[in-house]
Amino acid sequence: MLVLTLSACTKQAPDSRIIITNAKVYTLNWQDPDLEGNPHSSAPFSDGSWMPDAEAIVIEGNSILFVGDESTALTYQTSSSQMVDAQGGTIIPGLVDSHAHPYYFGEDLGKIDLTGLDNKQAIIDRLIEKQDESTAAGDWILGFGYDEGAMSTELLPTAEDLSQAFPDRPVFIIGTHGFTAVANYEAMKRAGITSETVSPVGGEIMKDTDGNPNGIFTNNAAELVEETLPARTAKDFRRIALHGMEVMAESGYTAFHDAGTNRDYLNAYQELEAEGISPVRVYAMLQATDSTLLKEWMKRGPETETGELFTVRAVKAYYDGSLGIRGAKLLDDYSDMPGHLGISGEDYGFDESLVQDMMEAGFQLGIHAIGDAGNRDMLNFYDRVFDENPEIRLNRHRIEHAQVVHPEDFGRFADLELIASMEPPHMAEDMGWAEDRLGSERIQGAYAWRTFRRNGVPLTFNSDLTGSDHNFFYGYYAAITRKNKDRRPNGGWYPEQALSPEEALRAYTSWSAYAAFQEDVLGTIEVGKRADLTILSIDVLNIGEQNPDSLWNGKILGTIVDGRLVFNGVKN
Repeated sequence: MLVLTLSACTKQAPDSRIIITNAKVYTLNWQDPDLEGNPHSSAPFSDGSWMPDAEAIVIEGNSILFVGDESTALTYQTSSSQMVDAQGGTIIPGLVDSHAHPYYFGEDLGKIDLTGLDNKQAIIDRLIEKQDESTAAGDWILGFGYDEGAMSTELLPTAEDLSQAFPDRPVFIIGTHGFTAVANYEAMKRAGITSETVSPVGGEIMKDTDGNPNGIFTNNAAELVEETLPARTAKDFRRIALHGMEVMAESGYTAFHDAGTNRDYLNAYQELEAEGISPVRVYAMLQATDSTLLKEWMKRGPETETGELFTVRAVKAYYDGSLGIRGAKLLDDYSDMPGHLGISGEDYGFDESLVQDMMEAGFQLGIHAIGDAGNRDMLNFYDRVFDENPEIRLNRHRIEHAQVVHPEDFGRFADLELIASMEPPHMAEDMGWAEDRLGSERIQGAYAWRTFRRNGVPLTFNSDLTGSDHNFFYGYYAAITRKNKDRRPNGGWYPEQALSPEEALRAYTSWSAYAAFQEDVLGTIEVGKRADLTILSIDVLNIGEQNPDSLWNGKILGTIVDGRLVFNGVKN
């Protein structure tokens, strides 16, 4: 077992010095690979192998004081220095999940885990088996995480199904990405939902043939039931937010971009930073559906300090639904549902005028767009706004997911200087049904990372957790192999879209730093930058090149944020 003597780092004084030796360090402080993924001539790469470009790091306070050879690093040692023997572990710039909702980890405590279940009987059986473990909200039975991609609305359990199993207790379950939810009759009764209840903007209360609610809610409609649950306090939100941040630290992430921060978690993050106990950095993207919150921040303007542990600089808006439930807006009918094109725009809560106002106030915009029509509409939106105010183009605006794109539109991302924020796990988890939705021709433009790269579009990778497994080794494996957790299919799914190991690593590190305007202080390991580091048990660059299946053996050994060890993954 690798031994890493890092535990003392959690208590170092602000001016203390940490010297890490005996490490394989990849600084990423060389030029990016070309658009086909070939390493630049300045990269420490030769004959198909990577060579670490440093073996020691010296940290002082929250910054990197030295990176290079071990003998020189040891000259920085003083009587108060904390010495760290990495025992040959690999150190990379801190991992970033650039589209995440980690507070769900805390919100899901006391709920029944339905992760991976893809049929209604399995869901009901799990709820019956684990009902006593539902402790999050009084007598409610709450569950989360069923496979939304595999279970389109016609395959979900209904209120009748859940009520047969639980006639007296309210039941409410929600899927992996939150695009669908199901309630039984008792839950709908408590929420006051009847045949007369109007569906909210951006959601649908689904009905049976008699016009009565059948228990299935899509998108924003689920909030009608959620609002009935016992209200959380500010203390609850703080506890939940901290729990999610701690999970991220344990998973090797030094930062995440919170894609849709509401007022409650905004306050929680601010409190944690003020108290000096934030374990990871948070780059907040304000929830665009809260117009009051946006107008408050419009007056304040974006926070542009790049080295803070908590930053509010972006807005997250939603334009269309998910591909799995056929909510993504397509240019042509769904291949497996003729006559249906998905939903978008105002029907999904997209307030074009307010969003544009936020952009003009200096905020970066990230727009959730899944389908090829959804992406085209948002490209047209950006094009119009930039034409009216060219300076807005400089704010590194993003399209979140960019999942299905028409061949004619990839180049427009580059022309508009947009960032494609994408999830390798979505490809791995959707491959079993995505082609059914799109057909053999349209699927060529889905999850198309290489095509984006060839068009010169900046990428940033993430998990959209908790909708997908946020395990870095999983996302990294999917990005370079185009395979799922079962290591299938042989040769990868549309392997021509795979990225190189270096590209995938940068998409979780230096390119994600760029997506948050933080490349001057984060994203590479170099003198003067903040000491955000992830310590891995394996050399992901060489294993990625030579034996990708061995990536599954990787572990997080340590996570250092702003010069503090926030996670020690080594069991001494």
